[in-house]
Amino acid sequence: MKRKIIKINEEKCNGCGICIPDCPEGALQVIDGKARLVSDLFCDGLGACIKACPQGAMTTEEREAEPYDEYKVMENVVKGGQNVIKAHLKHLKDHGEDKLHEQAIDYLTKNGFEIPIIEEEKLACGCPGTMQKDLSKEKKALNQPVQNVNMQSELNNWPIQLKLLNPNAGYLKNADLVIAADCTAFSYPNFHQKFLKDKILIMFCPKLDSDLDSYVDKLTSIFEKQDINSITLVRMEVPCCGGVEMLIKQSMQKSGKNIIIKEYVISINGEIV
Repeated sequence: MKRKIIKINEEKCNGCGICIPDCPEGALQVIDGKARLVSDLFCDGLGACIKACPQGAMTTEEREAEPYDEYKVMENVVKGGQNVIKAHLKHLKDHGEDKLHEQAIDYLTKNGFEIPIIEEEKLACGCPGTMQKDLSKEKKALNQPVQNVNMQSELNNWPIQLKLLNPNAGYLKNADLVIAADCTAFSYPNFHQKFLKDKILIMFCPKLDSDLDSYVDKLTSIFEKQDINSITLVRMEVPCCGGVEMLIKQSMQKSGKNIIIKEYVISINGEIV
C-alpha cells in the first residue's frame, strides 16, 4: 500500500541521534553513524522527528510501504517504559489519530500495563498544530467593538502556491520574497499591510503538502536563477511549521546562495511572537 513514510537524506545526516527520542514508536535507530528507518511497519509518517533534526535530513515521502500496525508498534513501545508509552499516546492524540489511540489503549489494557494520564501541555512540546482550541471565547472576553475597515490588497503576483509557481517567472527577478506557511495569512489579520507591500508571495504547508523534495528543487531553482534580494519567512508558532525554515535553508545550501532571511512567528491567537 502507498502511504507517507519518513525519508532520511544520508548525506545530510551526521548521526547525532537527536531524532531518536522523538520517535517513541522505535522506527529509527542510529546504525553505522547514520539515522536509519529500521521498519516501515513502525513508522506512522506523522513526522515528529522532522523538526528535531538539526541537519534538515528528515522529510516525508509517499511510497509503497508495509501497513502501519499499532499493535506491533505497542510491543516495541512498552519496552521503553512508562515515559515512552506516555509520549507515544500523546503523539497519537495530538495528531487526532483516535483509532490508533484506541488500539494502543486496548493493547495496554489486554496486557496489564498501566495507562498513563495525558495532560494537555503548552506549545513548547508535542504536536500542538492539531490540538483543538476554541478561540472565539477569548475574542468575546476582550469585548472589543467590531470595526469595518477597507484595506487595499498588497498582493503583487499570482499564483502564490509554491506547487504552482514557475521558477522562471519574470516578477521573481531581484525580488524580495515573502515565504509563508499557509495558515499565517488567516491567523495574522494585518498580513497584507505588514508583509506584502512591494514583495512577492510564496506559500505552502510543510506538514500537509506532499513531495517536499520537489519544493526544495523549485526554491533552489528560484534562488539560482533570480538573484533574490531578501526573504521574509512567516510561519506559525507550532513545531511542525518549522519545516518552512528547513526547506528554505536546504534550498539555499543546494543553490550555493546566501540570502538575508528575516523570520516572523505568528501565534495561534494571531499575534507576532
